[in-house]
Amino acid sequence: MPLSSLDQLDIYVWEGKVDIYDRIVQCMASFDVAVVHADGQPMPVDPMRHRMTVAIISVSAIESGRLTMAPEMLQGIPVVWVGAATRDRDAHAYPPEYLHVLPYDFTGAELRNMVAKLARQLRAHGTSVDKPEALIAHSECMLALLEETRTFANCDHNVLIRGETGVGKERIAQQLHRGHTGYASGPFVAVNCGAIPDGLFESLFFGHAKGSFTGAVNAHKGYFEQATGGTLFLDEIGDLPRYQQVKLLRVLEDNAVTRIGATSPIKLDFRLVAATNRDLRDMVRSGEFRADLFYRLAVIELHVPNLEQRGEVDKIAIFKSLLQTVLKGAEGIDPEVPYWLVETIANMEYPGNVRQLRNVAERVGVVVRQVGRWDQGLIQRALGQVREAQPGADRSADRRRWDGSERNRIIEALERHGWKRQDAAQHLGISRKVLWEKMRKYQINDGEPGIPEVA
Repeated sequence: MPLSSLDQLDIYVWEGKVDIYDRIVQCMASFDVAVVHADGQPMPVDPMRHRMTVAIISVSAIESGRLTMAPEMLQGIPVVWVGAATRDRDAHAYPPEYLHVLPYDFTGAELRNMVAKLARQLRAHGTSVDKPEALIAHSECMLALLEETRTFANCDHNVLIRGETGVGKERIAQQLHRGHTGYASGPFVAVNCGAIPDGLFESLFFGHAKGSFTGAVNAHKGYFEQATGGTLFLDEIGDLPRYQQVKLLRVLEDNAVTRIGATSPIKLDFRLVAATNRDLRDMVRSGEFRADLFYRLAVIELHVPNLEQRGEVDKIAIFKSLLQTVLKGAEGIDPEVPYWLVETIANMEYPGNVRQLRNVAERVGVVVRQVGRWDQGLIQRALGQVREAQPGADRSADRRRWDGSERNRIIEALERHGWKRQDAAQHLGISRKVLWEKMRKYQINDGEPGIPEVA
């Protein structure tokens, strides 16, 4: 088994009552691997991020309460369980979540081979943005967004992408990355700012020098350095605590970073793209977000519409594409999606946006694959479970939030174009008639005061 696949890997270790962290650090000392001691921390990793991630968890961590969430919540992240297991036990006898097991007295070779195997599996599933799925867009608002994305892709200025959870902000960031002639050939480093645990910000972002602290056997590049020559994508930037915001701002101002334990700064050259599902202007007014950092991030702003704004055409097209992926290779199934299913999908609401629609497509696809046909009763039952998971009160709140967000966006466009409806409609990617209908719907009057400027 080639061990080169171990490079560019993050390993999060919950050791519980067993001293395995230091042993893992020593075993991985020859590779570009970040080993993070995660006991007592909330789950700090995201399976959709740029670097491959593996969790190594001692069974004693569950017993001691140091694993702060149930094992079944580690979805999408390979887990190696360390416990009192004998080497001759048949792995197939374990439940699915315990298929990757090492004994407490594991050897370095056993650990490296196990982790290398999981890393190869991750690579096989794809962790790169080099060959992304086609971004489906038929609605006017989404086509307008893609045109804006193409316009601003090949510039060096920072971009702030706004949009609800699950709308595909990272996909837009990838479009910006691929459209930049200088950075497209470099790395696309994606970081979930809402998943950075306390105490690990400096190590993860700044990196550290060899010997800077216990366990720092090798020097480690932080996210800033990893992104050099490419794009650094900071997702959920609104979740970054204020005391970490000032550290981020300093790096952006200096275009340099100094690793923990080092004295010499390292020059940086990357394109910054940030994303948020929160209103940063409101956060600036309330003091939760630094105004100087906001101005740094929001040189260019892009808004990703939600599924309700994109309309039925995009809903159906995305659903069919996702469903086709799930049913790929299935034999004997009519490829034509029944009309009753298309109509049901078009009329459903998706507070979770494209991410939720993907879940719906997978549910339907599993039913169709298992029974070998478009069984209306079973499929409607599966879709009914989705609806039950969305309380009516929550849907009403989501609808109010969607409406409020769209109303503000329309007022911003009208103000920007001096309340000339034709120009504002063109900016929004909709017709003048649709703009007029939306102004009536949201009771927007000519010259209405818009959103207050950030102080």
